[in-house]
Amino acid sequence: MNAALDAAFARAQDEGRAALIGYFPAGFPTVDDSIACIAAMVAGGVDIVEIGLPYSDPLMDGPIIQRAVEQALAQGTRTSDVLRVVAATAATGAPTLVMSYWNPIEHHGVEAFATELAAAGGVGVITPDLTPEEARPWIRATDAHGIARVFLVAPSSTTERLGIVTQSTTGFVYAASLMGVTGARTSLSTQAESLVTRTRAVTDRPVAVGLGVSTPEQVADIARYADGVIVGSAFVRAVIDAPDMPAALVAVADLARNLAAGTRRA
Repeated sequence: MNAALDAAFARAQDEGRAALIGYFPAGFPTVDDSIACIAAMVAGGVDIVEIGLPYSDPLMDGPIIQRAVEQALAQGTRTSDVLRVVAATAATGAPTLVMSYWNPIEHHGVEAFATELAAAGGVGVITPDLTPEEARPWIRATDAHGIARVFLVAPSSTTERLGIVTQSTTGFVYAASLMGVTGARTSLSTQAESLVTRTRAVTDRPVAVGLGVSTPEQVADIARYADGVIVGSAFVRAVIDAPDMPAALVAVADLARNLAAGTRRA
């Protein structure tokens, strides 16, 4: 695992809580605004940051994140802008990953992306649509540049599949709480706890649960059994619902504080 990621999970464990992982798309509402929003998330208590790389065919993204990504793309957000957001976020001290579908990475150049991400201070990449069987060039590039790989497992994953995915994972394991797309939900699947248990049986990597998590109560529930809790759409919605950017920054920081409190309630 990347040392910064390792330290973040170890610190949370020492404090008797799960790590809070926050997602936010680069370029929304603008590139500079996304940097400010992420800084507010970190100030509020987010331990680890996932920066979304905007993509025109987001298979896993729900309507809230799709709306934000479409705005970022309409404003011309490019991979170079994403890397600028990574550098600014890494400067806060929070371990910073990119969440990206495979096509933009392949289009940019696998080796170039890994090189530039490492230079910007990024520690890892979450690739929701890339399977380990198709990841050989990515595995070589990330190994060469010390970039942590994060693959996903789902409630439908068999024990054999869990073993294959976790063997190729060098960061944390992203456990999807349900089958479907991102987005805040009033209740979460009861399958998530079982998935974490089954995943831990085949790996010693930290396991973080995401998809649909939006409230402190949901965070507290997941923090009982997972090493990390991932929240994305709720942060984006806080910005969408705010009347202006100063209010958005306050809303994002307050949400982060409340969610961070949830990790300690478990």
